[in-house]
Amino acid sequence: MSILSIDAGTTGVTAVVVSEAGDIVARGYQEFGQHFPKPGWVEHAPEEIWQATLEATRDALARIDTSELQGIGITNQRETVLLWDRETMGSPRRAIVWQDRRTADICTRLRDEGHEARVSELTGLRLDPYFSGTKLMWLAEHEPRTWALVESGRYAVGTVDSYLIARMTRGLEHVTDVSNACRTLLFDLEQGDWSDELCSLFGVPRDALPELVPNWGELAVTDPRSFLDLELPIAGIAGDQQSALFGQTCFEVGDSKCTFGTGSFILTNTGTSLERSDAGLLSTAAWRSPAGELTYALEGAIFVTGAAVQWLRDGLQIVGSAAETEAIAATVSSSEGVVFVPALTGLGAPHWDPHARGTILGLTRGTTRAHVVRATLEAIAFEVRDVLETMPDSGETTALRVDGGAAANDLLCQLQADQIGVPVERPRLVETTALGAAFLAGLGTGVWDSTDDLRQTWQLDRSFDPTAERGEADASYARWLHAVERSKGWAEL
Repeated sequence: MSILSIDAGTTGVTAVVVSEAGDIVARGYQEFGQHFPKPGWVEHAPEEIWQATLEATRDALARIDTSELQGIGITNQRETVLLWDRETMGSPRRAIVWQDRRTADICTRLRDEGHEARVSELTGLRLDPYFSGTKLMWLAEHEPRTWALVESGRYAVGTVDSYLIARMTRGLEHVTDVSNACRTLLFDLEQGDWSDELCSLFGVPRDALPELVPNWGELAVTDPRSFLDLELPIAGIAGDQQSALFGQTCFEVGDSKCTFGTGSFILTNTGTSLERSDAGLLSTAAWRSPAGELTYALEGAIFVTGAAVQWLRDGLQIVGSAAETEAIAATVSSSEGVVFVPALTGLGAPHWDPHARGTILGLTRGTTRAHVVRATLEAIAFEVRDVLETMPDSGETTALRVDGGAAANDLLCQLQADQIGVPVERPRLVETTALGAAFLAGLGTGVWDSTDDLRQTWQLDRSFDPTAERGEADASYARWLHAVERSKGWAEL
C-alpha cells in the first residue's frame, strides 16, 4: 500500500509516493513561473500550477505500480488566493501570492480604523499583506468587474489546495481545511469556522468560500478524466507548515519544527489550547480530526529564506544552483562583516514590517560572492533565532528539528546550531511537508492506524551540535539586529 502526496509549493510542485514504511519510493518535480508585475507584487498563473501538478505527478507515477495507491494527500503554499470559474475551471486573473505586498496600504487603513484588535482576537493573526483577506479586498476595489462575478456566484474563491481539488474533481468539490482557512483573516479560530463578521469586514461573500472538511478522511474523489486516469480518494489536506509539523511527528504539546523552504516557519504544537503571543508570533490551527477535535499551534513566519538563495541564482546570478551555496560559502571562514537582511518582500515574524526591504551592509573592496553567499546562509540562521527568542520557554529548547530543501545544507544546519546554542536535528527524510500530507491521507485511508504508527517512521539522519563560542555568536547576532533596524520602513522613504 502507498500514498500519493502532492506538495504544491511556492516555486514548484513536488509529487512523491510514500510507502507503508514511510519511505519515499518515487518522486517528480516541476517548477512554475514567478510573475512580478510591479515592485513588491508576486503572482502565479493558476493554470501553470495545475500543469506543474500534472507533470510532477506523471513523473512520480511512471516509477510505481499505481494499483498500490490507496489515496492522495495534498499540501500547499498557504495565503495565496485564486479565483476560478466554477464551470470552465479557467481563472480570470493570476493568483496573488502570499509574498505579495500590494495590500500594505489597506492594512494601514484597517488599522487606522481600529479593526486590528478585533481581527487579531478572532483570527490569531495580524493585519499584514501576508494574509489572504486583504488580497481579496484589493481585488474587489481594483478589479470590480471580476469581483462582481465572485459576488454573483460564477467565480469561486480559494487557496491552492481548494483550487487543485476543484481541478482534480472536475469542479464537483469546493473544499479546504482549517490549516488553510485560518490563514485567510476570514476564520474564527476559537469557533473553528468561517466568520460572518470577518467576511463582512473584508467584503468577501461567504458562499464563495470553500466548505470546511477535516484534515483526514475521505474528503473527495478524483475524476479520472481530469486527473491522469486516477480515481482515488483525496484523503488528507494541510497547509505546508502544518503538514511539516505533522510529518515531523510533532503530535505532543511543546513539539516544535523549523522548515527551511521559500520562507522559514517555526511551529510549536500547543494541543487543544489556543495560545496567544504578544511577541510577534501567530496563533494558528494545526489540524482537525474527523471527530472534530481542533489542535492549535504557535507559529513564527519568516517570509524569505530559501527565496533569498533563489534570488542569488536567478536575480544576481552569482550561483548556478542552490546546492552550490554550501561549497561557495565554505571557501571563506566568515562573511567578513557582511550582513544581508533578505527583506525582499518585507519582514515577517517577529518584526512585521511590510515596508522593510532587502539590505546588504558591510561591503568593502575585498567582498566577494563567497562572502555574500555565506551572509545569505547566516541570515537564515539569524532569522530563525529571531523567532525562537520569542517562543515561550525558548530557553528550555533542547533541540530543533529541521526539514525542507535547505536542511540538506550541512553548513546552514551548523550555523543554525551555533546561533541557537542547541543541537539541530535533521531527519533522514527532509521532505516532511509532503510526508505530512501522506501521513494524513494514510490515516484517512487506513494505511496507518494511529499517530503512534507514524512516530515509528521518523529516523534521525544527523545531529549538528553547537561549536561556536556564545560570545562570538551573540556578537554576530547583535550586528544582525542592527542591520534589521536599518532595513525597516525603506519603502516609505
